[in-house]
Amino acid sequence: MSSASVVDAFHPAVRTWFERRFEAPTDAQVGAWPLIRARRNTLVSAPTGSGKTLSAFLAGIDDLIRRGSADGADGELPDETAVLYVSPLKALGNDIQRNLEEPLREIAEVAAELGLEIPTIRTGVRTGDTPQSARQAMVRRPPHILITTPESLYLLLTAAKGRETLRNVRTVIIDEVHALARDRRGSHLALSLARLDHIAREALPLRIGLSATVKPIDEIARFLVGTDAECAVVDLGHQRDLSLHVEVPPSDLEAIAPGEQWGEVYDRLAELITQHKTTLVFVNTRRLSERVAHNLAKRLGDEAVASHHGSLSKERRLKVESRLKAGELKALVATASLELGIDIGSIDLVCQVGSPHSIAAFLQRVGRSGHALGLTPEGRLFPTTRDELVECAALVRSARAGELDRVVQPVAPLDVLAQQIVAETACEDWREDDLFALARRTGPYAALERGKFDEIVTMLATGVGEGAGGSRPMLHRDRINGVLRARRGSRMTALTNGGTIPEQAVYRVVAEPDETVVGNVDEDFAIESMAGDIFLLGSTSWRIRRIETDTVRVENAHGAPPTIPFWLGEAPGRTIELSEAVGRLRREVAERLDGDREALREWLRGEGGLSATGAQQIVDYVRATRDGLGIVPSDLDVVFERFFDDSGGMQLVVHAPFGSRINRAWGLALRKRFCVSFDFELQAAANDDAILLSSGPQHSWPLDEAFAWVNSRNVTESVEQSILYTPLF
Repeated sequence: MSSASVVDAFHPAVRTWFERRFEAPTDAQVGAWPLIRARRNTLVSAPTGSGKTLSAFLAGIDDLIRRGSADGADGELPDETAVLYVSPLKALGNDIQRNLEEPLREIAEVAAELGLEIPTIRTGVRTGDTPQSARQAMVRRPPHILITTPESLYLLLTAAKGRETLRNVRTVIIDEVHALARDRRGSHLALSLARLDHIAREALPLRIGLSATVKPIDEIARFLVGTDAECAVVDLGHQRDLSLHVEVPPSDLEAIAPGEQWGEVYDRLAELITQHKTTLVFVNTRRLSERVAHNLAKRLGDEAVASHHGSLSKERRLKVESRLKAGELKALVATASLELGIDIGSIDLVCQVGSPHSIAAFLQRVGRSGHALGLTPEGRLFPTTRDELVECAALVRSARAGELDRVVQPVAPLDVLAQQIVAETACEDWREDDLFALARRTGPYAALERGKFDEIVTMLATGVGEGAGGSRPMLHRDRINGVLRARRGSRMTALTNGGTIPEQAVYRVVAEPDETVVGNVDEDFAIESMAGDIFLLGSTSWRIRRIETDTVRVENAHGAPPTIPFWLGEAPGRTIELSEAVGRLRREVAERLDGDREALREWLRGEGGLSATGAQQIVDYVRATRDGLGIVPSDLDVVFERFFDDSGGMQLVVHAPFGSRINRAWGLALRKRFCVSFDFELQAAANDDAILLSSGPQHSWPLDEAFAWVNSRNVTESVEQSILYTPLF
């Protein structure tokens, strides 16, 4: 269908507004609108900045206007929620509402200008940050478009009054589907969507999924609609036209970046920020977000730079986002808290300090730049170690080649199923067969075994454990009729224990003397700190005055340097696909080491977006690895290296660039097999590139024995046994 005809099909007020605001619809909109208009479930997979969100929302607005303007309608819409927008980020909900209010107001003005009567469309946001008064108002008079999170949708479905407000939903928009499908949070949402279908008064709600470019797309489509429904896919592929470069400091990278080298990184970042209008700087941890923002503020001024991460208070996050959109900030240093959905047209550069460990995450972040200005998105990677330098070059190479990380979905997580069974039976009685069928209709639970389902039901009906330490039953189970009913208090239990995001004890950080909440810190950090300590939060230095039951009271330290590190935070592990790319790049460089040196450097510069200095450092690093180990660890070669430390203890290093997910499991299995063989526990650690096993002076073994400890026959049993005795479990 032509771009003109897809716009012509809109209500005249919507069509006129769109034609005044935009030159033409994007490819995503041309593909999606006819499908949505035909009431077909649709997954729109496209790069950042391709108009995905508007493709879903404008179709929903058009549907609402037509219903309110139809013959027999009185020009108004009933007080019911018709469009449900589900986003994984609370911050994104407020952003979307702002971006909705303006088009709705402008469309109303256009309609008045054209002499057309259109209904008033109300919007609302329901997240964990929504005040109780606003939640109650939404129940009394539901908004026509409701913006919410997976967790708040679950609560609405479980609360009696909230459930009633959702019975007339016609369209469900799931944003950032790729971010939800990969973990148990997505499995939880899939069951909530099945429950929403169950309570629908008329036809099943239309499902529209919005996703960045994702692989495998057919599995993501099944996640979106379940096993019984069809899903049309609008797949616009990769955004291949990206300007990507790896920034290497003047001094040689080492195993860890010294302070002087960090200074070089900050200087280069400040230089790039000065040359651009608005820069987003992504980092992997909250601690690094604070540190980078603090050091950039020294170079660019306190008002030019801010930090954004999940431990800032809601008010400070919104203030920072507002300043960014108003053009008051030159740079914002963010973690993944700003990775999804926030759309600021003035961003013309994205920098990533350290590797993001994922091809998809990097493309998503770089895609934040340039699109609203019609420019080529520009991204710069700042490796801080030699291993990161190789990884960043492999990342640029993979991005240019159109490679993507595969989204691996959980298979029928039973803890999530148990939670949703309690929540749904708290709302109404269910036949066991029907509840099992409801779960099986969702993508994540398509392979759910009846035996596993029955075990969960038995557990919920009998409780776990006995005596004082046991849990009380949640369900009445009528075995004769096969019916499940909730026990008293089950609904409250479901409402107060919903979701899959783990609860972490946090302490509020309150600034004295004006009692302003400036953010929060983890319990471990609060307990280990003491009065007089100085730390960074929100790019500001705070001095701790005293620590109370759940509050850290602080005062402004007026820029004094921090005396203690920030709270603990783990960066994500490298994906399997990027790990394969790293191993492949190492191997290909090693194969070229003895050939034309200048040709090798030029090849690296072209493949990995490197400077001459960066290319030379990779060549030197791979050569030193080959000379030291005899072989370069790669996607095909694993090296076991043994040495003795100063105390005489043996250290075994397994050089394997397979990513921490594989290496941690392998390390646990090696540790378990060693314990079985020698009846002694080892210390084990793993990162993306290696596994370390440490033993004392009294233990030694022939190195070649270690190769046989873990093999394809015993690996599953070894990993399962090892996990039971680790804090990981």
